[in-house]
Amino acid sequence: MDLSGAVFLSVGWLMLQVSDGELDYVSQGQGMQLQGDFLIAGLFPLHYTNGQSGGLPALGPCNAGTNNKHGFHMMQSMRFAVEEINNSTGPQSLLPGVTLGYQLYDICSVPASVLATLDLLQQQHSTSTPGTAGDTDPNYNRHTAVAVIGPDSSSKSFTPAALLGAYLIPQISYEASNEKLSNKFLYPAFFRTIPSDKNQVAAMIQLLVRFNWTWIALLGSDNDYGLEGMQSLSQQAPHHGICIAYQGVIPSLRTDTIQTMRNMVESILSTKVNTIVLFSSKSKLSGFFPYVVERNVTEKVWIGTEDWSVASLISGIPGIQTIGTVLGMSVKYASISGFQEFERKVVEASMNHSDTQDVSDGNDCLQSTDLFTLARKNFSLENYDITSSFNVYKAVYAVAHALHQALSCDSGRCQRRSVYPWQLLSWLKQVRFSLDNSSVYFDMNGDPPTGYDIVTWVWRGKHWSLRVVGSFSPDPFSLTVDADQIEWHTTGASRSVPLSICSPSCPKGHKKLLTGQHTCCFDCQECPAATFLNRSESTLCQPCLPEQWAPPSSERCLKRTVLLLAWDDPLSIALLFFLAACLLMTCSTALILLLNLNTPVAKSAGGRTCLLMLAALTAAAMSSLCHFGQPSPLACLLKQPLFIFSFTVCLACITVRSLQVVCIFKFASKLPPAYDKWAKKHGPEFTIFLVSVLVLLISAVRVAINPPQPSQDLDFYEDSIVLECSNMLSPGAGLELAYVSLLSVLCFSFSYMGKDLPANYNEAKCVTFSLMVYMISWMSFFTVYLISRGPFIMAAHVFAILFSVLAFLGGYFLPKIYIIVLRPQMNTTAHFQNCIQMYTMSK
Repeated sequence: MDLSGAVFLSVGWLMLQVSDGELDYVSQGQGMQLQGDFLIAGLFPLHYTNGQSGGLPALGPCNAGTNNKHGFHMMQSMRFAVEEINNSTGPQSLLPGVTLGYQLYDICSVPASVLATLDLLQQQHSTSTPGTAGDTDPNYNRHTAVAVIGPDSSSKSFTPAALLGAYLIPQISYEASNEKLSNKFLYPAFFRTIPSDKNQVAAMIQLLVRFNWTWIALLGSDNDYGLEGMQSLSQQAPHHGICIAYQGVIPSLRTDTIQTMRNMVESILSTKVNTIVLFSSKSKLSGFFPYVVERNVTEKVWIGTEDWSVASLISGIPGIQTIGTVLGMSVKYASISGFQEFERKVVEASMNHSDTQDVSDGNDCLQSTDLFTLARKNFSLENYDITSSFNVYKAVYAVAHALHQALSCDSGRCQRRSVYPWQLLSWLKQVRFSLDNSSVYFDMNGDPPTGYDIVTWVWRGKHWSLRVVGSFSPDPFSLTVDADQIEWHTTGASRSVPLSICSPSCPKGHKKLLTGQHTCCFDCQECPAATFLNRSESTLCQPCLPEQWAPPSSERCLKRTVLLLAWDDPLSIALLFFLAACLLMTCSTALILLLNLNTPVAKSAGGRTCLLMLAALTAAAMSSLCHFGQPSPLACLLKQPLFIFSFTVCLACITVRSLQVVCIFKFASKLPPAYDKWAKKHGPEFTIFLVSVLVLLISAVRVAINPPQPSQDLDFYEDSIVLECSNMLSPGAGLELAYVSLLSVLCFSFSYMGKDLPANYNEAKCVTFSLMVYMISWMSFFTVYLISRGPFIMAAHVFAILFSVLAFLGGYFLPKIYIIVLRPQMNTTAHFQNCIQMYTMSK
């Protein structure tokens, strides 16, 4: 015996000495043991024991407790599976020529589970003693278990899993679901046929998410099963937006814990949660629910684990049908063919068996007075019992399949040789088979790939039943629930899902303002314009990109509308036709004047200066082309300077011509000699040149210092981008405008001074009209430009340019063209001299 074995046996001996009484080796009694070529140990809770003695460890007699019908059915399923395999009446002949035996223990408490494990380890060492090689002992497997089935709970499994794992003795639990047992470093030989609590926690969270229950209470039983499950769920819940308003531990029912349980119920009510998750074993929860009923807690949703949600121990509590809706996890139901008939025969055999008669050494159905006593109770067999019994059934068949491989039974006959537990362990990791349409295998952690059914309680009066309303699968990860099959407690026929939230969801585009430590409790605030609410960050309104926009209360940004005067826009096409008409009129006027340049009307209008004016008006009209389409660097450079310069040339010509006419007719006797020199030495042309060059110089300096460039105005409209040229309202542009305005005033003044001159030289009314149209159109445009920047305003800019050109063309040149074309008799020297004489005589 090695050192570790000695230590375990010493610990076991010490525990036996300090316990209340000596261990009753039920495993050595008849009925709880079946001889076979290979022995399998079974650990089953055949009794409930609530009290504990003062010894350490506290081990009371199991038969002093109340009968555990659920444990009895699971024990019977192991006996049934062994009998089925031995008789080759199962799905397939697994061990031809080899029989299985069993050794059963009643583990009514944690100490009983530990001592049963120590008994198994003692048998291992007593069989393989120093000096005796185990593989040469033909009876080795008849006296030592090659595998252990059980125990039934996580609390009872931790110590046996550690002890058995130290010797690599395979252990398959049928109801221990604690996630820690998947740790192969601590429990290398542990397997189970029930899903891990890791999957159960995931299923619960997905169920909460499915119904948007984000404000919950979480209770767990005061044992490894409840505490570990509660811890795992509380750690994962925040990642799914679930807040735990209250968290409590359900103690064992004792006189000193009654008030604690009542306080827990009051705490649940004070938090105003409507959904309570109970990660508890049924034994602990059976003492808590009476105080829930006592406080008249109703209209709640209770989420249960597989251990209690399908247990009649809980549904049988008086008045529990009033607590609300119960949804729970359930290990997927699977029936065992022939099991009910087997149990019926067990009951019949127990009725015919006397407690005082000797038990034969044959293979009778029952070989123990204890078994007969339990069987005579004729316990009801419910779906919950069948489901758990099927887990035991699968565990036995998993061991049988591993032995099938270890003994090379594929040839039709198993080889006769010893199989050590550590050898069986390696084969057990590789088993994969089907049993009643259920796939059985273990992953790398020793866990099965099975999921859960989602069940709900259905009450018809005081009759309780379960209804499957959905399922959960860990691989592939999915949850399906038919909410219409759930009979909600609050709504009757409407079947609407109860709410369990701290704060209602914020409207679309409103961010959350947290009002406490829980993320589920918040106020709502509207996201302002140009921001949006990213659903992944519900407490922050994020700004949109510069080229995007968003109205208030938005969840996404929109692309801004690009505003420009497109070439193919209907308004643009109309303006282009207008431009063509203006160009046609200016060119026609220039041609007519050119052909009649030596006539009195052409000379009185300015002669060759008229051609310069018409050329300037044509250039001004052409500048409107810079306003169409996307702005380009060249268009931005020419847009304002070309129009300002062209119009300045036109105004300068009219101003100089008006000045000359006024001086000749009104101030001829008063003019200084310098005027004659100015008039005869090309003074008018030089003046026009100087005035024009000055404005050209101003424009050139402005463009050189602060050149206009294509730009995007993102500030004027929140939902649009205005494509325009920069620096359109710069100080240089203001100086240009002031210069043109001053020139316009001078032109108007000189024209107005000649209002009483001969009709052939009197353009005061026409020039005044042209200037008024020009000023009004531009004042209107600048007023609207300050309040709007859309395509219509861009079109208005083009219209102002063309209308100004048309105003001067019509006001100044149209009367001349009218006389030249339609009244040629007035375009004679005699007519002009007659008009001058009449003006002189009137003076």
